[in-house]
Amino acid sequence: QVTGHLDDCTCDVETIDAFNNYKLFPRLNELLENDYFRYYKVNLKKPCPFWDDNSHCGVRDCAVKPCPSDEVPDGIRSGSYKYSEEASNLAEECEEAKRLGAVDGSLSKETQQAVLQWTRHDDSSDSFCEADDIYSPDAEYVDLLLNPERYTGYKGPDAWKIWNSIYEENCFKPQNVKRPLTSGRGESFIYLTKWFSSVCVEKRAFYKLISGLHASINIHLSARYLLQDTWSEKKWGPNVTEFQQRFDEVITRGEGPRRLKNLYFLYLIELRALSKVLPFFERPGFQLYTGNKSHDAEMKNLLLEILHLAKSFPLHFDENSFFAGNKKEAAKLKEEFRLHFKNISKIMDCVGCFKCRLWGKLQTQGLGTALKILFSENLIEKIPESGPSYGFQLTRQEIVALFNAFGRL
Repeated sequence: QVTGHLDDCTCDVETIDAFNNYKLFPRLNELLENDYFRYYKVNLKKPCPFWDDNSHCGVRDCAVKPCPSDEVPDGIRSGSYKYSEEASNLAEECEEAKRLGAVDGSLSKETQQAVLQWTRHDDSSDSFCEADDIYSPDAEYVDLLLNPERYTGYKGPDAWKIWNSIYEENCFKPQNVKRPLTSGRGESFIYLTKWFSSVCVEKRAFYKLISGLHASINIHLSARYLLQDTWSEKKWGPNVTEFQQRFDEVITRGEGPRRLKNLYFLYLIELRALSKVLPFFERPGFQLYTGNKSHDAEMKNLLLEILHLAKSFPLHFDENSFFAGNKKEAAKLKEEFRLHFKNISKIMDCVGCFKCRLWGKLQTQGLGTALKILFSENLIEKIPESGPSYGFQLTRQEIVALFNAFGRL
């Protein structure tokens, strides 16, 4: 069933499979194992902004092991601190002063100029995500390779509440379609099919992006399932039954293959963003800074190779179909789109399992960054070849999230 043409696109499943499996994924995997991309700074202690929730997952596999700071390369620790009033005030503290000093001594004049501009754009109106405050004492570096996304035992009412909130309150969908997760709800599928044919491409796209993200997470949980848990060993591996319950055409009454096609749609959107952001990374002043000069240069070359490859994909999604109608209506819809997505990024702080929260936050920030890129095309085209990029900026957090989220797909 998951074959052929994708709705709202000129592309098909087979073209994506061949391009991804043989060309892009092996290179991307190599990039994501690099120091710059494996350390992600995250605050897992932020309280849930929507409901009182103390239901943290008691299963030990839910825990995230943060990195001792001496294990994080110096270049990453210093490079991710930005000059701002807030940082200058904190600089009175000895360690902060050391870190800021490290930034100062290790970055070229040109990069320092760019760093000065970062803060200005972090919370600007082009942001689709509620970003963590990386200056917070609760923000810690996590090694993504040591904390893989997999089934942790986190399930039941608490996990349902998260997805319920995302679908019911934050997706543009009709009220009579309940959350499309349970098997045996054929009527939802019929309503959804009717609704899809009656609404604008933007609302359909938003729903498909969230459904694709949900499918992606469910696939990872099914593929790395806890199959054996004894005192002597733990064994993770594919759980076919779990996968079928979520995606089999008969069990889900036709909904499963659609969910998987939405995953391909999400892939196309993020691939399109990578192809668009090439000018930002191509500038000589941009570095994947970890402090190891020759290795950093090598990784930048690999990154550019991946972005050129993304650009060469023959059947890209055409984002010009988004927000193309009446200017006033389009602006209103775009803002609604942005706020809906920002809300979803906040819901990730309500996830009770810390490992699920880590990967939820990272993947929503990655998709949010992709959307920011797609809607900043004019600014990206104006980026000067040298000197700071005032109009468009990506923080290290956004870069790490963008590529790791795409790596999940």
